Amino acid sequence: MLTLYRPGTGPLHRMPAGPKLLLVLAAVLGVSLLPSTWIAAAVAAALPVVAYALAGLGDGALGMRELARQVLAVRWVIVITLAGQLLFLGPEPAVANTARVTSAVVLAALLVLTTRVADLLDAVERGLRPLAALRVDPARTALLLTVTLSTVPVLAGLARDVRDAQRARGARAGLRAFAVPFLVMAFKHADELGDALTARGVR
Repeated sequence: MLTLYRPGTGPLHRMPAGPKLLLVLAAVLGVSLLPSTWIAAAVAAALPVVAYALAGLGDGALGMRELARQVLAVRWVIVITLAGQLLFLGPEPAVANTARVTSAVVLAALLVLTTRVADLLDAVERGLRPLAALRVDPARTALLLTVTLSTVPVLAGLARDVRDAQRARGARAGLRAFAVPFLVMAFKHADELGDALTARGVR
């Protein structure tokens, strides 16, 4: 999700990352604290609509497709939440809680669609500074998050490379046939990354 950023000039793009992150967290927490009624469901449904209008994503179709992809990625969580709560709690709480989950996913997607990863990580680092008294290093933690997040698209690319190479050779598809070369390439990338960080004095 964190690689979804789209340039734009909408209100959410112009808002600093820190306040925007706090606003999203407050919205999700606020909706979760409402009683599980039709009102909570309506508020949870309205929040993403308002946020999408403020996002100013330019190409509306592109932005809508990206949001749909994020919701589809957690579709089974949403379906199980709805089915389980319909069975045990009834329709009103089930719809309210399902709307909460869906709203949180959409708001998180809109946050990263309108915020650069670097700005988001800077905001996280600033937010962690009060924890320095507890021996939490904000800069090191932000670096760890940066490395972790930047590794995600790299690993996705490695997976595509392995799959394409197997298809080109006509190799038999299977978990073991895929996992071995993928893990070898992933460990090689991790080793190179470790050497690069060491060369820059990061330990």
